[in-house]
Amino acid sequence: MNRIKKVLDERGIKQTWLANKLGKSYNMVNAYVQNRQQPKLELLFEIANILNIEVTELLENNKEKSKL
Repeated sequence: MNRIKKVLDERGIKQTWLANKLGKSYNMVNAYVQNRQQPKLELLFEIANILNIEVTELLENNKEKSKL
């Protein structure tokens, strides 16, 4: 599971903006944001680069979840 939605929300960035930057459709980006589909690793790195963050910030920390 990815954290794209959380990062976009925290930064006030719209999915349409990210879709335009990636050259992808809104529907494809929305599928990533809603975790219906996971982006390929290369695309995840591209998203991190566009958002100017480390790719690890887009990945869910399962250890934290297991502690809850």
